[in-house]
Amino acid sequence: MLVCLLAIAAAVGVVALAAFLFRRLVEGTDDHAPNGPTANYAGSMLSSLFLLVFAIAIVVPWTTADAARQNTNAESQAAVEAYWSASRLPAPAGAQVQQQVRDYVGFVVHKEWPLMASGQLSPEGGSRLDALRNQVAGLTVTGDDAKAAKSDLLDDMKDISAARRQREADARAQPPAGVLPLAIFTGLTVILFPFLAGARPRGNALVPLTLMAALLGFGIYLAWHITHVFDSGLSVGPDAFQTALSEFQRIPWSG
Repeated sequence: MLVCLLAIAAAVGVVALAAFLFRRLVEGTDDHAPNGPTANYAGSMLSSLFLLVFAIAIVVPWTTADAARQNTNAESQAAVEAYWSASRLPAPAGAQVQQQVRDYVGFVVHKEWPLMASGQLSPEGGSRLDALRNQVAGLTVTGDDAKAAKSDLLDDMKDISAARRQREADARAQPPAGVLPLAIFTGLTVILFPFLAGARPRGNALVPLTLMAALLGFGIYLAWHITHVFDSGLSVGPDAFQTALSEFQRIPWSG
């Protein structure tokens, strides 16, 4: 923060020094017009700066949300594959594993997902997965088919755990610090710039300015929503896991 303030102070100092030196040493004309070269140049640069910051405020969280959606799909699909693999195990072990996989997915949907809005996952979910992996690893099976099913199931459990860790990282992900406040500040500056430059819009001239302000406000609102990957109107929901619960219904029960 201190470095940022020093950079701002240095930039303002450069403008003040340049204005002083050019007034003393270089001939020129005073620029008081709201549509003069100074206002036009500053306005275009402010607009470009706002577009740059706003693009970062949109693209980075949107990319994070898209990755989070793909990761939830990967985790739910791994759970479905684990359920299939468990169906190939002999009873009663296969049915027990299937039930635990179903319970884990239901836990994620009903208990864990609300917690993700605050950027955290429940420790119970990780404990459930660890216990299930240990249980599968400790199974004693005979026959090539059963051994292959156990091996596939362990691979599926590994995929679920990896996807879960990525989901935890997605829940904790935050956009670069200061980007959204800077987008708000530059947006307000762009809106107020005509007044700061000395223009006094009246009548129909206020219509496009008002429309621009409304659109900028809506854009900032969307940017704020996108930063909350699991807690907003545009958040990633547990749809993939709910679909997995539905798919479990058509997978044969072990034994």
